[in-house]
Amino acid sequence: MIKREKYLASIREFYDDDLIKVITGIRRCGKSVILKQISEEIRERSDNIVFLDFEDAAVLNAIPDEMALINYVDNRRRESLCYVFLDEVQRLDGWAGACRTLRLRNCSVFISGSNSKLLSREFTRELSGRYAPFRIRPFVYRELAEYGKELGKDVSLTDYIVWGGFPKRIEYSGESGRRIYLNELNETIILNDIINRYKIRKTEVFKRLANFVFLSNGRIFSARSVEKYMRGTGLPCSITTIVKYIGYLEEAYAIATVKRYSARTRRELEYYLKVYDEDVALNSIRVINNRYDLIHNFENVVYNELLYMGYKLQVYHDGSQEIDFVACKGNKQYYIQVAYSVAEEKAYEREFGAFARLDNSCQKIVITNDDIDFSSSTVRHIQFRDFVLMDEL
Repeated sequence: MIKREKYLASIREFYDDDLIKVITGIRRCGKSVILKQISEEIRERSDNIVFLDFEDAAVLNAIPDEMALINYVDNRRRESLCYVFLDEVQRLDGWAGACRTLRLRNCSVFISGSNSKLLSREFTRELSGRYAPFRIRPFVYRELAEYGKELGKDVSLTDYIVWGGFPKRIEYSGESGRRIYLNELNETIILNDIINRYKIRKTEVFKRLANFVFLSNGRIFSARSVEKYMRGTGLPCSITTIVKYIGYLEEAYAIATVKRYSARTRRELEYYLKVYDEDVALNSIRVINNRYDLIHNFENVVYNELLYMGYKLQVYHDGSQEIDFVACKGNKQYYIQVAYSVAEEKAYEREFGAFARLDNSCQKIVITNDDIDFSSSTVRHIQFRDFVLMDEL
């Protein structure tokens, strides 16, 4: 497995710190690998390490609760600084209290989990603010290409736009194996991480809503529009329940919602959201007859790449015109339009014309999958093949 230096570099300065290192993200995005890579780096200077994976039923059976974990570590550590790694720790009863105690007993604690409840008010209060959060995501293209090279496989940009960046999916050569793996992962996220955790009784309603949301990536929608859709399927659902269910999908890191920023009111529009899948495979596995949604998946992977580069993103809206992203980092701001292609005149006019009302105080960018450079005197065109290798815009 490749070394994910971008993530490791941000965590490395906390190796010996007493803050609890909280590593979160969607299932199978590589959190466990990150934990193992950290432990391998630390093992070069210390063997005072305890590593436990609570996805392993034997581990959870032997260490079922807070006191069992504390006793286990105490019986296997030395007096010097002990490095404790707890993978998928949310499965352990009383994990927050155990982490707090171990931190006070000269332990550098690293924990991972697939649910953002790890950082809910309830648990962060128990951790007394003594934590440092690190969000891990599926592979971006450069990581996918590097891992493919390690496996002796070439990964095309189209493959990335369709099947996304879950690391293990690239190990399957055929579409059948890839689909089986991704469908099983989808079921685990929907059933284990959400339906079972939140004790959702209306399982068919939730699954239908989840399908709709995953297939709506790169689109503006509201809870009311979802309510209308659900009513049309014969599975009516209240707006309150819809908002709650969408929150569950976010807590499992399955989706992210981006608010629209109103240029007129200078504020975020609370009730209109743009949704992005954590990985576009969650869209593609729901498509039949290979009619993959390249247009919206393309925007979704651009969104993921921009997050990887460290940009904060909003959707720009001035009442009549919308721009896909306002990307900010430090004191730099960019207006960005995303289109699979602008080769046709109408697409070119639509995407480049979106900036017509903006002055030139901020850089205006169009990102497409075209091979030709369509840059104008006021708008910079970035080709996708170049974009995925950039560290900065």
